[in-house]
Amino acid sequence: MIRLALALFLLVVPAAAHATDAGWALLRDGGHVVLLRHAMVTGTTDPANFDIGNCATQVNLSARGKQQASKIGALFAARAAPIERILSSRYCRCLDTARTAFEAEPELFAPLDLLKGDDAQKAAQIAAIMKEIRAYSGSDNLVLVTHLENIVALTGVSPREGEAVVVEPQGDGLRVLGRVTF
Repeated sequence: MIRLALALFLLVVPAAAHATDAGWALLRDGGHVVLLRHAMVTGTTDPANFDIGNCATQVNLSARGKQQASKIGALFAARAAPIERILSSRYCRCLDTARTAFEAEPELFAPLDLLKGDDAQKAAQIAAIMKEIRAYSGSDNLVLVTHLENIVALTGVSPREGEAVVVEPQGDGLRVLGRVTF
C-alpha cells in the first residue's frame, strides 16, 4: 500500500511541475487572462458579523498566505511575466494578495466577490466577469484575484490557495490553457 501511494505521488509531482512550466511559458508571452485564487487564509468562512469594508470582520491572509503572496510576486518578476491590469474581489484576502504580490493597488471589481446565493445574482456575476475577460486584448497579462467558488464556476477547475489558472474565452465559456502553483 505504501509503495502504491509513493508511486502515485511520484507520478503526480512531475505532472504538476510540467503544468506550472507550461503556465509560466504562457505568462511570459503576455496577452493572457489569469484567474488567481487568493493566498492562504486563517479560517474557512467569514464570521456572522462580516463587513466587506472592515478586514477585522473577515477571514484574512495567514502568515503563510502573506509569504505565499510575496512569492507569487517575486516569481512573476523573476519569470518576466508582464502584467497590464489587476482586478480584485473587494474581500480583504484578495486585495491583500494582489497588493502584496504585485506591489500595486488593484482595481476593485465587485463581480469577483464570492458568488451570491441567488442563481440570478450568480449568473449576473459570471456574466460580468466573462464580459471583462472577452473584452481583454492587451499585450501583457490581466490578473483577476478572486475566490475558489468563482474559479470553479468559470472553469470547472478547483485551484489551491494562491494558484493561478490561465484562461481564454472559448464559445460561451473559458478554456484552461495552463496552471501555475506557488
